[in-house]
Amino acid sequence: VQLQASGGGLVQAGDSLRLACTASGRTISGYYMAWFRQAPGKDRTFVADISWGDSSTRYADSVKGRFTIYRDNARNSVYLQMNSLKPEDTAVYYCSVDSKTYGFGRNYDYWGQGTLVTVSS
Repeated sequence: VQLQASGGGLVQAGDSLRLACTASGRTISGYYMAWFRQAPGKDRTFVADISWGDSSTRYADSVKGRFTIYRDNARNSVYLQMNSLKPEDTAVYYCSVDSKTYGFGRNYDYWGQGTLVTVSS
């Protein structure tokens, strides 16, 4: 499976961005999908994920109430709507798919190339 992320850019604090990730080579309908991010000089960290069934979601505490993850299985895509952006949200954002069909979002083994989000103060 290949994952193509897009939508990053340079914005000011308080602005919004929507990231998109489109998968090819496999349908995503039976898989958890996630967004992670990696800030300069730091490890990659979890941002949000969404289940394959009822589209239940989980978020890192740092983005709760500001970011929304959603999916469109017909478009084989997952999105991350980011509102009220802060300078500390600056990072390369990666989408990922669970390698287990009907899994629990514990095996994020496939990664896209990342898209850079820069938030200026």
